[in-house]
Amino acid sequence: MLLNNGPVASRAFVAADPISGEILDIEHLEAAARELSRSHRLTKRGRSGREIMARVRANGRALLASYRSTARAIAEQGSIVPAAEWLVDNFHVVDEQLREIRDDLSSGFYRGLPKLANGHLSGYPRVMALVWSYIEHTDSRFEPESLRRFVRAYQEHEPLRIGELWAIPVCLRLLLVENLRRLADRIVEGRSDRERADSLADTFLGVTEAPPSRATDDLRFVRTGPLSSPFAVELLQRLRDRDPTTTPALRILDE
Repeated sequence: MLLNNGPVASRAFVAADPISGEILDIEHLEAAARELSRSHRLTKRGRSGREIMARVRANGRALLASYRSTARAIAEQGSIVPAAEWLVDNFHVVDEQLREIRDDLSSGFYRGLPKLANGHLSGYPRVMALVWSYIEHTDSRFEPESLRRFVRAYQEHEPLRIGELWAIPVCLRLLLVENLRRLADRIVEGRSDRERADSLADTFLGVTEAPPSRATDDLRFVRTGPLSSPFAVELLQRLRDRDPTTTPALRILDE
């Protein structure tokens, strides 16, 4: 769904960090909505906007890959975090939401939504930025009453159009799925990092037949860049209380 050959992506939808920010109580949430409304500027009518359905499809593929990867880990009796288990148990719900997004956000409807001329969601519908801010300041915890108050506060400065009000539910589903994809990516990457740390620890502890020089080279390679938290925690747990005099490969830790 290209909109008049307009730009097809923005940094907002290539970032890996979850949509999260300062969690606000309802009064501060309303204040944030008023400030957001005053800051928004719209493009001229008829201007093309950024397309979104390619990202929706990419999110579907990424979540399916995360689901399959996690299901394999469970089948192999691997260790998974509770959030990963939730994804496996509820993937049918996620898949249903993706179908509803595709059905409800037709190209004609999307094209008619007012687009932003400023901000990190420039080129996207104004209502999408509204919902993004709500998710950001509620930690993705949807409550009908808080959303109603947030939307009412936003409209104190400038009323939303009827099409934008109708678009709030589909934008909410779209961005919650977006956030889930980002979290699922982190879960899969974390499990991969823990597996890499286990493999390195096995080499150091002589569980595998790799020569000590291999362990030394591997660890030196890892130490050239910042370690992810899952990797570092797993490696430290595996090597905790080990004596370098009995495990020579560990001496590099003192270098």
